Amino acid sequence: MTDTDPARAVDLAFDRSGPVGAPAVVLLHGWPGDRTDWASVSDLLAADHDVVVPDLRGFGASYEPGRDDGADPAASYGASPQAGYVARLVESLGLEGPVVAGYDVGSRVAQALAREHPEQVRALVLTPPVPGVGRRVLEPEPQREFWYQAFHQLALAEQLLDGDERAVRAYLRHFWSHWSGPALPDDLVEAQLDHLAPLYARPGAFTASVGWYRAGSGTIARAAVEDSGPRPAPITVPTTVQWPEHDPLFPPAWSDRLGETFADHTLEHVPGVGHFAPVEYPDRLADAIRAAAR
Repeated sequence: MTDTDPARAVDLAFDRSGPVGAPAVVLLHGWPGDRTDWASVSDLLAADHDVVVPDLRGFGASYEPGRDDGADPAASYGASPQAGYVARLVESLGLEGPVVAGYDVGSRVAQALAREHPEQVRALVLTPPVPGVGRRVLEPEPQREFWYQAFHQLALAEQLLDGDERAVRAYLRHFWSHWSGPALPDDLVEAQLDHLAPLYARPGAFTASVGWYRAGSGTIARAAVEDSGPRPAPITVPTTVQWPEHDPLFPPAWSDRLGETFADHTLEHVPGVGHFAPVEYPDRLADAIRAAAR
């Protein structure tokens, strides 16, 4: 898998590895990350799976100055439009019923894809966020973790960070250090930042990346409305949810309402790890994806 010169189809840049025609897998990254977060998982799967790893719109090589600068967040970066871009990518590549795996933003996009384009999804493999958090996220302790989602709504965020690589690196380091589990080495965090900071620091790129939150797709915005009004019908696509032990955003106790969203689901608690699933426990994640593809 390469960090440079990805292919492009429709709206998204992507890497593809493994034999075409083998069981297909689509891997969706989170914030603050890009498609290379999945490098280890992709390497584990590529011997016998057709693995496609896109940069979501506004991230990595899918960020395009001009197209993305000034784009309406709700129309371009929310869960539904992002799922639409992934659906068009799946169709354009002729993938048949891929397993779709996602963490962080990618988890929400995968869920939207399964709701809106279920014929394109064989199974889901997810880590949080998932619905069911509800108003618990508005309590004082969680709010100390989720402050950044309100900050991302402010023009001040782009004024302080956009285009400034030193500031962007310091900002992203907070999340990669604070959200990761105790076993993730500091040098691996720095290696991630060596790759991500220049990408997020391109003029306009940081602002595009937080378009997800400005579109109302973050956990705070979703949790505030998910318990009001009728709930949507459960997702029928078979789903595996892997829940990290040390993710400060999503404590394991918040896994108690999965049945409200997923009609056919398996919950796996993953000890000793944090938020950045494909970087922190690629072997176990690859095993779940491989099982779902059988």
